[in-house]
Amino acid sequence: MTEREDFLRDRQAGPPQHPASPADDGPPTEQWTMPPNDQWPAPPAPPAGGQPGFPPPSQPAPHQPPPPNQPPAQHPGPQQASPQQPGPQPWLDFGGTPPSPPRKPRPTGGWRRAVHVATFGLINLGPSKAERRSDELKAIIQAPLRSYYKVGVLGKGGVGKTSVAASVGSVFAELRPADRVVAIDADTAFGRLGSRVDPTARGSYWELAGDRNLESFADLKARIGSNAAGLYVLAGEPASTRRRVLDPAIYREAALRLDRHFTISIIDCGSTMDAPVTQEALRDLDALIVVSSPWADGAGAAAQTMEWLANHGMSELLRRTVVVLNDSDGHADKKTKAALSQQFTSRGQVVVEVPFDPHLRPGGVIDVSREMAPATRLRFLEITAAIAGHFSVVPPHSVPGEAN
Repeated sequence: MTEREDFLRDRQAGPPQHPASPADDGPPTEQWTMPPNDQWPAPPAPPAGGQPGFPPPSQPAPHQPPPPNQPPAQHPGPQQASPQQPGPQPWLDFGGTPPSPPRKPRPTGGWRRAVHVATFGLINLGPSKAERRSDELKAIIQAPLRSYYKVGVLGKGGVGKTSVAASVGSVFAELRPADRVVAIDADTAFGRLGSRVDPTARGSYWELAGDRNLESFADLKARIGSNAAGLYVLAGEPASTRRRVLDPAIYREAALRLDRHFTISIIDCGSTMDAPVTQEALRDLDALIVVSSPWADGAGAAAQTMEWLANHGMSELLRRTVVVLNDSDGHADKKTKAALSQQFTSRGQVVVEVPFDPHLRPGGVIDVSREMAPATRLRFLEITAAIAGHFSVVPPHSVPGEAN
């Protein structure tokens, strides 16, 4: 006779006639109805050391919980003092497997990466604090844009203005490969932006402004240079050629043609605020970088620049200005830098200190990916992220024509 038939026979015979103690009371039998034969549940999996549906012979029968309307049965002291066993894990209730913990990101540089490579990935210390900071800044720089934007770079001669313009433009171009980024040399005093991006660039403002058949990007690309990061450049007049004076009308026409094809423009302005081309460039800037040396005289010139902007109705542009204290010779005093940083921060500007880097010395193409020191690159990521953060508060521009 099967166990199921024994069970049905016992159910028909009724419960035992002897009184049950409170500790042996189970759920009221009249609350249970036997399902039809085709709906009878399968017997539970046998526990370790016992038969299906029964406890092992050497152990007492499991205790049944009391009904909801009755107090729980009292047990001897030692049993009450025993700790409660934790219940089954949620994934075991459904026959699944425990979820694997999230995988730690791999380090991308430094000694942490060396350990990860040497141990074939068995030891993963994760990215360093600088790497995590770099990833946060990259996410800001790579945020979606709603329009095209223009960023001006101001500073007196000798503070590294052109180097900052080329570096920020290269960071934008490297991290936003789907967008086109161009650096424009608007310094009429023999600007050197072309030599810092692409010394072979031969185009000029006059070619862009005078060619009426210049419509597609392929036509435009032949008249500008570019570097390994993907940054394009419209260079100024080389010192070896016959000097032509750049006027605001030529600059405006060439800039309009560039706006049709480029998402971000970095404009290396002149060192004098009263230059006509500089004032023309300032008219439609969305953000500004003011470069200063980490010395009192350089900071004084930067303060005069911002005072000039405030006096000429550009207070909104000042709110979207980043001040760069560029240590171009490696002799900056820490106390002086801290005092200057506090001075500009108190006025509401974001201040970023760029350490001395021999790669940024005048002369030669700037490579932000391979040649620039990691600490310097992190600072330029901060500058670029601060500028990108200002784009979100600028109303979208109307696109001057369709890009091909």
